[in-house]
Amino acid sequence: MRAVYFKSTDQPLVLQSLKKPKPIKDRVLVRLHAAALNHRDLWVTREQKQTFPDGIILGSDGSGVIEDVGEDADPLLVGLEVVINPSHEWGDNPVVQGNAHKILGFPDNGTFSDYIVVSKKYVFEKPEHLDFMQSAAVPLAGLTAYRALFSKARLRAKETVLITGIGGGAALWLLQFAVAYKAKVYVTSGSDEKIKKAMAMGAAGGYNYKREDWSSRALKDSGGFDIIIDSAGGNQFNKLIEIASPGGRIVNFGRTAGNITDINTRLLYWKQLSILGSTMGTRDEFLTMLEFVESYKLKPVIDKVFPLQEAGEAFAYMERGEQFGKIVLRMGDVRV
Repeated sequence: MRAVYFKSTDQPLVLQSLKKPKPIKDRVLVRLHAAALNHRDLWVTREQKQTFPDGIILGSDGSGVIEDVGEDADPLLVGLEVVINPSHEWGDNPVVQGNAHKILGFPDNGTFSDYIVVSKKYVFEKPEHLDFMQSAAVPLAGLTAYRALFSKARLRAKETVLITGIGGGAALWLLQFAVAYKAKVYVTSGSDEKIKKAMAMGAAGGYNYKREDWSSRALKDSGGFDIIIDSAGGNQFNKLIEIASPGGRIVNFGRTAGNITDINTRLLYWKQLSILGSTMGTRDEFLTMLEFVESYKLKPVIDKVFPLQEAGEAFAYMERGEQFGKIVLRMGDVRV
């Protein structure tokens, strides 16, 4: 089997051959057909100071077919088409992950390989209406979006929602989830073309955050936002405080623009706003998210598919930030 290894920030990703693993106890062997990139993978290659002489297989998202099972797993699972929940060891408290929580792909080996062995509790039957490429684009981004929008922001029908940084996988899932739930959705982006694509998917409007007046225009058009879901942080976060409606909820799950530098405290308390942090999600949220996707027959937006051996090119493409939708790796010559 083949796998893409990360060893250190000063080395490129390396494609290596290794022996196919064998499942034991409650674990299952999944022959992966597809895996999707996330910004988390990119951040590991940029920011991880530790070196790994033997390498680590990155990748949190994957879909494929169970090929073998350990002695404590049901043999009838063999042949099942599955997606993998990348949120491992959440813990007993649904409000926040425990100290043992980790995300598949770092520090444990992930999905950028032909095969993976995982516990049976982290594999779920893939949505029937999705192919393997589409299914691989669901897990991490879909779970992140679902928890942020429903568990944290507690979206209600017909509320007004703003999603920052449209074009990434989680942001596009947020858009699809909110539109399906009959919310009025607006988006931001640094690309007018991405805004047009989002509006074609059901967004009511969009704003280029590179324009100085974007927030005043957004406030005028919307009258204020009940919910703002942000993955950027950075020095524009205070504008979200300004355009949130009284009693509004702002959820953040990322820092693509860096750390938050300023908050208008008076507006925060006078408007009685809630600022909520969110990351990943529970097993129950993952299952409910899959049911939501299946119920509404939602399909992820896939920007580009690369063969596994071109993982380095896929990372470079993600780093340029041109994509609208998920970037997917295809494992060999498999049917989709």
